[in-house]
Amino acid sequence: MKILSPAISRLARLRMNKIEHWMQHPIEAQRDVLQQLITDGQYTEYGKKYNFSNTFKLSDFKSIVPISTYESLKPYIDRMVAGEQNVLWNTPIEWFAKSSGTTSDRSKYIPVSEESLNENHFAGNKDVLTLYYANYPDSDLLTGKGLVIGGSHKINIINDDINSGDLSAILMQNAPIWSEWIRTPELSIALLDEWENKIEQLALSTMYENVTSISGVPTWTLVLFKRILEISGKSCMKEVWPSLELYMHGGVSFAPYRKQFEEIIGGPVRYLEMYNASEGFFAGMSHEDDNGMLLYLNHSIFYEFMPVDEYGKENPKTIGLAEVEIGKNYAPVITTTGGLWRYLIGDTIQFTERYPFRVKVSGRLKHYINAFGEEVIIENTDTALAKACEKHNAVVKDYSAAPVYFSSTGNGAHEWLIEFERVPENIEAFRYDLDNNIREVNSDYDAKRHKDIALTCLKINIMPKDTFSNWLRQKGKLGGQHKVPRLSNDRTIIEDVLNFANTLNHVK
Repeated sequence: MKILSPAISRLARLRMNKIEHWMQHPIEAQRDVLQQLITDGQYTEYGKKYNFSNTFKLSDFKSIVPISTYESLKPYIDRMVAGEQNVLWNTPIEWFAKSSGTTSDRSKYIPVSEESLNENHFAGNKDVLTLYYANYPDSDLLTGKGLVIGGSHKINIINDDINSGDLSAILMQNAPIWSEWIRTPELSIALLDEWENKIEQLALSTMYENVTSISGVPTWTLVLFKRILEISGKSCMKEVWPSLELYMHGGVSFAPYRKQFEEIIGGPVRYLEMYNASEGFFAGMSHEDDNGMLLYLNHSIFYEFMPVDEYGKENPKTIGLAEVEIGKNYAPVITTTGGLWRYLIGDTIQFTERYPFRVKVSGRLKHYINAFGEEVIIENTDTALAKACEKHNAVVKDYSAAPVYFSSTGNGAHEWLIEFERVPENIEAFRYDLDNNIREVNSDYDAKRHKDIALTCLKINIMPKDTFSNWLRQKGKLGGQHKVPRLSNDRTIIEDVLNFANTLNHVK
């Protein structure tokens, strides 16, 4: 019975008025956001240093305030972690999101203010729900529960007033009480830190719930699905959760996983991508047929966009919404209510639409292969891999690729380590098609591959089951937001994985 749908639909229509306003007036919305951020930040140490009280125009802001990275803000953040206030933001910072999107040993502590929670993260979640009900008014989403497969949820108490943890743990700890009614699992299970035990507890506690939506990274969601099917004896997830209608994903490209999800779910489900990170909730799909994710422009984050060819320059240029071009790679530069001022988050995005502004994540500034001028990004490899898997009825669990450098005996190439869920029958044909698919989506790679003059056909090493998860485990990086780096511009990571596999006699 659709008991909640009419009431929720009415609430969604009320909130839609605000959403439609900033969608129709994006430049004005962003101008208002920046003005409020500068006003709030003028009394902080950072604001005084850069004279925020006399900064009235965007051009002044950009000329006075430098583009920052985590490393450049780290001295300020370290003081905030120690308990100092009014350093980067003007209200108390009691939470820090411990972020590690790569296998680096260095953890980032992203400041999370009350404004960050209420005006950005929670506001973004409300708008996701609002837009979903606006597009699917007959949805039964809230007649059941949303399964949240978050990160490693352990909360670390730094001192009496300061805590750190995975963003999803912080959101759960600060969420309103009523959210417990529509979310599963219970908090004690969600806060488990050890992933093997956590998957077991998630499976046992959620398989009998009426789950209507799931949010989580694809890899751990699939692990959970498989365990539930093992315990229940069911053939697909639709037999376990007949009312399941929505899967929200983010963090990595869904393209290599989609076919596997469709098979294991075994029935119609909507797939929506979200762009949510420790630094902020940036964008989300509103409808399955959307060409990209709607950029949230009234959620207390001001955006600038750096053309990727500006990266590394002493004074890189950034542009605003009015100047962006569809299909061009930009690195977002954000200013937030957490005190991140002109902060380079490290992702690359492309605009897929203007008015309203929609984006897709195309990769990472440091996750690419450009050893030979080929400029291969994750979007290229994910697209090419998905196409090859479809043709050869293969399923990929994880992969990582890096360059093979020129030598006295041969030209360069790209070397891939691939862990398959289902190995193609003809690996050589798969390799050939994967290489050709990359050539089709990347003209620079195609040019370098012409007649094998610079690059030869890519190489593939088939990695045994669980190679990548075991590698992450031995680094203490298993679970949560930790991901296998898809692309590297040097061989450090790929050699480390190969050496690890060799020590276990894994490499075939």
